[in-house]
Amino acid sequence: MAISTDFLRQLEKFNLVIRKKVASSFVGERRADVTGSGLIFRDYSNYSYGDDFKNIDWRAYAKSEKLYVKRYEEDRNLTIHILLDLSGSMDFGNKIKKSDFAAMIALGFSYIAMKNNEKFVLSTFDDKLEFFRPQKGAHQLASILRYLNSKQAKGISSFEKSLVSYRSLINSKAMVIIISDFFYDTNEIKNILHRYKGNKIKLIQVLDSMEKKMDIEGDYNLIDLETDGRMHTFVDSFLKKQYFNKLEMHNASIIDACGSVKADFFSVSSDEGIFDVFYKVLS
Repeated sequence: MAISTDFLRQLEKFNLVIRKKVASSFVGERRADVTGSGLIFRDYSNYSYGDDFKNIDWRAYAKSEKLYVKRYEEDRNLTIHILLDLSGSMDFGNKIKKSDFAAMIALGFSYIAMKNNEKFVLSTFDDKLEFFRPQKGAHQLASILRYLNSKQAKGISSFEKSLVSYRSLINSKAMVIIISDFFYDTNEIKNILHRYKGNKIKLIQVLDSMEKKMDIEGDYNLIDLETDGRMHTFVDSFLKKQYFNKLEMHNASIIDACGSVKADFFSVSSDEGIFDVFYKVLS
């Protein structure tokens, strides 16, 4: 992987533009309505469908015969957890590999967290999980850059196993950003989302332009970049229609699962402008 320091200089150059976009959506996540012990009481709100019954103030109900729920304010310190898929399927790309583009997104979020004085950590998974300890500052960012430039996307993914294991490392409310092509069983994705619910979750799907548009036709020898399995096929309009239908159904299932835990899902192409991606995700 080759992420140059020029990219960091670009991030610095566009910092003011980025901050205008992230002011309400990134920094704003540091305060949230949450429930649990040890949190600071803030105020009351009218009960609405879906609110936790545990937060209903029954004394207030006895006096007013109206349902109110207590709202709490969490500690403003929020850790940003960035999980990057570096399995074999990410080692695909026409002009730029998905893994390189995904790593730039991950580094960009790390940079934004650093500028907002947040603790942040980047972890990667392929056939195993590798992670840093959450820290603040430029030293952490430099360590992440060196680490990413030493990595290559390869091997069979341990998506579900890795993310189940990582969940035990999060002991406070967090923002969790998972960057992958998400070519996984949707039941695995649903399981992970429900394990992480209660946090702010963003899934960013990175696809190559060929995977997005399938603008090819003719005979092709296909190679599975994770298993090295091979298959000969003929790509025609009928096959492309089937492919697009399956991709649409797959992503629709992920979006549905995200909706159940109030997570966000974004699908981007590696031929998009990197800052356009940040705007899309943080708007």
